[in-house]
Amino acid sequence: MGLKEWVGDPATARIASRGAASWLRHAAVKLTTPLLPDDYLHLVNPLWSARELRGRIVEVRRETSDCATIVIKPGWGFDFGYRAGQYIGIGLLVDGRWHWRSYSLTSPAGFTDDLISITVKAMPEGLLSTHLVGGVPPGTVVRLAAPTGNFALPEPPPERILFVTAGSGITPVMSMLRTAARRGSVTDVVHVHSAPTEDDVIFGDELRALAAEYPSYRPLLRSTRTEGKISPADLDELVPDWRERDTWACGPLAMLDAYEAHFAEAGLEDRLNLERFAVSRADISGEGGTVTFTRSGRTRTVDGATTLLEAGEDAGVLMPFGCRMGICQTCVVPIESGHAVDLRTGRQHAEGERVQTCVSAAAGDCTLDV
Repeated sequence: MGLKEWVGDPATARIASRGAASWLRHAAVKLTTPLLPDDYLHLVNPLWSARELRGRIVEVRRETSDCATIVIKPGWGFDFGYRAGQYIGIGLLVDGRWHWRSYSLTSPAGFTDDLISITVKAMPEGLLSTHLVGGVPPGTVVRLAAPTGNFALPEPPPERILFVTAGSGITPVMSMLRTAARRGSVTDVVHVHSAPTEDDVIFGDELRALAAEYPSYRPLLRSTRTEGKISPADLDELVPDWRERDTWACGPLAMLDAYEAHFAEAGLEDRLNLERFAVSRADISGEGGTVTFTRSGRTRTVDGATTLLEAGEDAGVLMPFGCRMGICQTCVVPIESGHAVDLRTGRQHAEGERVQTCVSAAAGDCTLDV
């Protein structure tokens, strides 16, 4: 076997698809084993890693009183070929622990500016979101997960589009709008957006500027504190031709459930695309126990509310993950022994089954093949 074949095996196809930089990074892993290549790469550039994607925060730009755009320069290996509407995972070290969350990309897709952005709304119960909006300084190095998600426009986009968003649900749609504007091809778009007040409209000035430049883009902004919430039944008045439009909706779970039911009743569920920022968990927890990670040789004892993904990361295990919401299936690993419980449904998983670690907890002692 030649040098190129040796360093490329067993991930030749995957590495080749990402170009010479990824091939060199994979070669670094091979050539420095059993030493960690990160020990060498970090000396050259802290954004270079053979094990994970990294990025550096270059700007924190306030959008509203509780919302900010985080501009990030990704490091070696980031795939800028993402689609508008997709999200990334971001990991930030806070008080000595890595915390992870998924956020929609708000930067335009398909352009190599070497920068990406997410826009984060600080939530009262959200440690990471609060830290990103109010406490993270430029220059901070973060961990990144590759862009993913199916909430994206097709190519070419439909001629007539309806966006329905509320609050921070506007973020994936903003990437779609910026991408279309960057290409100079904003089609017939009606955008229904709700926020508590006019000052709470994220990207409000940009939306109005976009409408002034492109008459085909028509934003309908609603201040819910003074005008009330927009219900699916209001579409007949606000957007009389909504039945002829392909719709993308993102916002609170209750809003999305209502639109899903409304479109199903009209027999138009195929024309509705939804993005849910969170997956509801039932009032369920596991028994907890000691989780053993076989290939990593590590263990962690956790309570019944700690996910297996969190347990592994807390133990220093390089866990696979994607959306961290139980949607994308990236985090699935086999159970070698013991049991785990799905925190959304209460379903038990046993030895020999595969489990989504981001939404499952230990139901007694268990061993995972990772």
